[in-house]
Amino acid sequence: MARYAIHAPKAFGVAVGQLRALAKRLGRDHALAQALWDTGWYEARLLAGMVDDPKLVTPEQMDAWRADFDNWAVTDTLCFDLFDRTPHALAKVDEWVGLEGEFDRRAGFVLLACVALHRKELPDAPFLERLTLIEAGATDPRNFVKKGVNWALRAIGSRKSPALKVAVLEVAARLAAMSDPTARWNGKDALRQLNKKTG
Repeated sequence: MARYAIHAPKAFGVAVGQLRALAKRLGRDHALAQALWDTGWYEARLLAGMVDDPKLVTPEQMDAWRADFDNWAVTDTLCFDLFDRTPHALAKVDEWVGLEGEFDRRAGFVLLACVALHRKELPDAPFLERLTLIEAGATDPRNFVKKGVNWALRAIGSRKSPALKVAVLEVAARLAAMSDPTARWNGKDALRQLNKKTG
């Protein structure tokens, strides 16, 4: 797992595909998810995110689990499979992007990306309002934060909304024109990816 930059001292080496198959057989189980999380094992924590019931997840649980994030894979799996489906997702985005820890802050931006990808029913407003968070975070040079910021920007720009696409392209252009190298990378990469989709 080291070749994927995944820090996981307690790991069995089970493939994610096998975990997803197991999660499908188990179904949603909130109590099991908490028990799995509490083991501290890498695969158990991935599985916890796959089987927990988003309707039963509290803001306190989200904060407690987020405080344990120590690699990008657990961070992204929890945001992609569970946290983005809770009613607390956008409030946690607002909180977490302001935290200092690398995976705490990554969680905020990845959660925003996952909400943009999965919550098709949401209007444009929550995403337009949070473009300022992306601009503010775009100069953080830490690799996992930088990539989370970039993902959030591209995910919002990929929603089926011309207004969002225009707004995201404007943000990306501003970032691409900045002297800060991280902001410039975020802007240029987002412009390249979003223009590729429409080109």
